[in-house]
Amino acid sequence: MFDLFRSRAKAVRIMLGALLAMVALSMLVYLIPGAGMPTGDRSDQVVADIGKDQVTVEQIEQQIRNMTQGSRVPPGMVEVYIPQMIDKAIADRAVAYEAQRLGFQASDSDLANVIRTTQFGTLPPDQYRQAVEQQVQTTVADFERNMRLNILADALATISTEGVVISPAEVETAYRAQNEKIKFEYIGMDPNRLSTEAKPSAEELRSYFDQNRGFFPLPETRDLQLIVADQAKVAESIPVADAQVQAFYNSQRDQFRTPERVHARHILLSTTGKSDADKVKIKARAEDLLKQLKAGGDFAKLAEKNSEDPGSATKGGDLGWVVRGQMVKEFEDTTFALKPKEISNVITTQYGYHIIQVMEKEPARLQTLEEVKPQILTAIRNQTVFDRMQTLADQAHTELAKAPHNAEQVANKLNLQFVKVDKYRAGGSITVLGPDTQVSSAVSSMEKDQVTPVIQAGNKLVVAVVTAIIPSHPAEYSDVEQLVRQTYTQRMGTTLVTEKSKKLTDLLKTNGGDLKAAAKSLSLEVKTADFFSRDGAAEGIGPGRALNEAFDKPDGTLIGPVLVGGQTVFGKVVERQAADMKKLGEQRDTIVSKLKAQKAQDRAALLQDSIVTRLVQEGKIKKHQDVINRLMARYHT
Repeated sequence: MFDLFRSRAKAVRIMLGALLAMVALSMLVYLIPGAGMPTGDRSDQVVADIGKDQVTVEQIEQQIRNMTQGSRVPPGMVEVYIPQMIDKAIADRAVAYEAQRLGFQASDSDLANVIRTTQFGTLPPDQYRQAVEQQVQTTVADFERNMRLNILADALATISTEGVVISPAEVETAYRAQNEKIKFEYIGMDPNRLSTEAKPSAEELRSYFDQNRGFFPLPETRDLQLIVADQAKVAESIPVADAQVQAFYNSQRDQFRTPERVHARHILLSTTGKSDADKVKIKARAEDLLKQLKAGGDFAKLAEKNSEDPGSATKGGDLGWVVRGQMVKEFEDTTFALKPKEISNVITTQYGYHIIQVMEKEPARLQTLEEVKPQILTAIRNQTVFDRMQTLADQAHTELAKAPHNAEQVANKLNLQFVKVDKYRAGGSITVLGPDTQVSSAVSSMEKDQVTPVIQAGNKLVVAVVTAIIPSHPAEYSDVEQLVRQTYTQRMGTTLVTEKSKKLTDLLKTNGGDLKAAAKSLSLEVKTADFFSRDGAAEGIGPGRALNEAFDKPDGTLIGPVLVGGQTVFGKVVERQAADMKKLGEQRDTIVSKLKAQKAQDRAALLQDSIVTRLVQEGKIKKHQDVINRLMARYHT
C-alpha cells in the first residue's frame, strides 16, 4: 500500500484526494455561492436565490453523489429525494441569511474552533488552502465566510431553543409510553408475496408496456475510457538489477534468518474447570490414547475424534510450524526435545493432558538469496512505485487533456491499463475499481471530452474521460422486459392487497371483529407479535412505533389498515403489560434529555419554517422550477 503520509508534494496531493473525499461537506458546498459553477451565464444552473446567494444544480448534484456513494440509496430513488434536498438547502441558507440580516457576528476564534472539528483543521496552512480550493472548489475566503454563516445560523437556532423546561408529569407520561408493552394479534398482507401469485401473459405485459411507455425511459448514460495505474502492475514493470538485490540481501541479512522450528501435532484432553477426581479419569483416558498410538493407531483420526483443542482437532491435531516462545514451557520443552516422527508420553500443562508428535524439524538458518529474492524485489520496487505511478498518471492526464479520444494509445504508450466502460449510469459503480466510488462520482456530472484529475482509487491511480453522453430516451420493450414484468407483478400484488383489504374490512365489520374467521374466509393467516414496546420491534411486522394507535386504544379495538414495512396490517391488542414505575428513576435523566432535545428540534423547525415563509413573502427567496424540473428529469427512472 502507498506511503501516503510522506512529505512530498505529489504524495500530499493524492493523500488529500483520498482523505477529504470522505468528509461530509454537503452543507458547506451548498452554502457556498457558485461553488463548482462554470463562469458566464449561470441562470440555467440556479435552483433558487436567497437574497444575493444561490443554491445551484452543482451543489445539489454534489449532495446526490454523496448520498449514492456506497449504494446507500438506489439510483432509482434519487428523484424522490431531490425536492427534499432542495428545500433543505434553501431552508439552511435562509436561516443563515436571516442571522446575518439581524446583525449576528462570528469571531475569528469561533471560526477556528469550528474548522478544527473538520479534517481541514488538521492540515498545515499551505495544505489547508490547497484542500479547500480543490475539494470545495472555492477560495479560502469564501469558504470561511460561509463557515461563519453556519455559526450564525446555529446561534440563531440556539436562541430559539433556550429555556426549554420539562415537567415531572411530562417525564412520567413519556416513561409510561416508552415502557408499556402490548401483545398484538394481526393479519399482514405483503404485496411482494401476493405478487408471486400473479402469472401475467406475454400479451398482458406487452400491452402494459405500450400503455405506460413514459414510465420506462432509459436514463442518461455516459461512455467512459479510463487509464489505470495499478500498484502491482507498475511495480512489476520497474527494473531491478541483480546487484541491487544482492546489496539489499547483504544489508538486511538479519531479517532473513529463521529460528529453529518444529512442525508438530497434538491431542489435548482439557482439565480446565475439572475436579481432581475428574482429572484422574481424564489422565487415564489420555494414557489409553497413548497406548493406541504406540500400537500403530492413526494419530490424525484419534486427534480429530478425541482432541479438545478447537483450533487443531479438525485438522488432525496439526499445529503447523511453531517456534520457541509460542507455547507454554512444558509443551515447548517436550516438543523441541522430540525427534521427527517421535511421539511423546502424556505431558501436563495448565490446559490439560497432551500427547505430542513431531513431524518435521528445521534448525535455525539464514535463508538463501534465491529463497527470498521475490520478497526483496517487492521491497525494492515498493520504495519507488508510488513516485513512478504518480509520474505516469500525471503524464497520462496531460496527454489525455490534449487528446481526449486517445486514451487507449496513451495507456499503451505508458504501459498502463486501458479500460472502456460503455453506458455508465449516474450512481453506478465501475467494476475494475472495486468498491471505490470516487471516479464514479466524478464522471457522473462531467461533459463530453472532459478529463478527470488524477484520482486515487484504492491502490490505483486513475484518469477518466467521458467520450459520449447518451441522453435519456424511450426504451424498447426488449430493453426493459424484465423491469416491465417486475413492475406489473408488483402492481398486481398491490391490487390484490387493496382488494383483500376492502373485503377484510367489510368482513370484520359484520363478524364482530373476529380476525381468525375473516382470515380463514380469505385464505389469510393470523399471527401474533409477542410483547413489544413503542420503541421496540413487533415480530413479523416492524417498528412498534408504527402501531402507536394500538397503544392508545382499549384492548380488543381493531387497528388497521396500517402500512408497516411494506405490508398492510389489520390487528388488535390481546394483552398489555404496564410500565414498571419502580424503574422510573433509572431512566429519568435520559427521558428529560430526550424530551428537551425533541422540544428544541420542534422549536428550531418552527423558526426555520417561519423564516422561509417570511422571506418568500418578501421576495427574498425565489425558486426556479424549470431548473428543478430539468434536474429531476436527469434522474428519472
